[in-house]
Amino acid sequence: MSISALRNQNSLDKLLAQVQKDESPATDKKSYVDERLWKPNVDKAGNGYAVIRFLPAPKGEELPWVRVFNHAFQGPTGQWFIENSLTTLNQKDPVSEYNSQLWNSGVESDKEIARKQKRKLKYYSNIYVVSDPSNPENEGKIFLYSYGKKIFDKLMEAMQPAFEDETAINPFDLWEGANFKLKIRKVDGYWNYDKSEFDSPSALKGSDEELEAIYNKEHSLAEFLAPTNFKSYDELKTRLDAVLSGTVVATKTAAAMVDEEESPFTPTFKSEPTPEPVAAGGTFGADDDDDAMSYFEKLANE
Repeated sequence: MSISALRNQNSLDKLLAQVQKDESPATDKKSYVDERLWKPNVDKAGNGYAVIRFLPAPKGEELPWVRVFNHAFQGPTGQWFIENSLTTLNQKDPVSEYNSQLWNSGVESDKEIARKQKRKLKYYSNIYVVSDPSNPENEGKIFLYSYGKKIFDKLMEAMQPAFEDETAINPFDLWEGANFKLKIRKVDGYWNYDKSEFDSPSALKGSDEELEAIYNKEHSLAEFLAPTNFKSYDELKTRLDAVLSGTVVATKTAAAMVDEEESPFTPTFKSEPTPEPVAAGGTFGADDDDDAMSYFEKLANE
């Protein structure tokens, strides 16, 4: 190496630039925060308010929502099991099998373990943020919104009202849908959405051009069901064994637990799971509302 080359190689600027590069966080490192997801905020009392508009199915997709089941629990080893459930894809899942084995044992302590390990349900939809007082910079933007069965039930109630004096609406429609007033309260330590409601039907924006621009910015929902988001049965079984620190022997595929709106766990992440039988006492069961699903599938195809 020549003296001239050595002089350039050892330049101070070059050395400092390399140090800065080594010490700076890599920009290509995987982020565990999905910037596409919108989350409401609550104040110190646990109250929150926002106005959102549910958007129609993205281009090339049939429904304006997908649902994903997952499990999130801590085993006796202290390790956590936080994984998407294969029941989302209508496939056998080792945790559901194990929970069924525990439940069918007839031992109350086994049933309690199964309750703690039951699967959780989340829906994903595209939304337009109409009003977000705690984060006004979100207003006028399109996000993905993750929500539970309670809000999904309100969507179904809007499409299938219980009383004759109520008019059915398609809350996902850009022209004849309705803004959703999201009202959050903290009840018994959990977020409660009972006071949330739809406003009167109205078009989202003034012109078709504006609506088209919004529609074109929607995020894909189908990707939540992509195989890459789910581990194989064997991988899940291996992880479950490690969390439980024992051998799991599943005798048959059976029901997972009833899914609740909220759980103490919040895991970071058009096939429908097979409806599961209801056991005595109603502890097991499907959260499926097949009539509502059929209704909107028909509506989406019209």
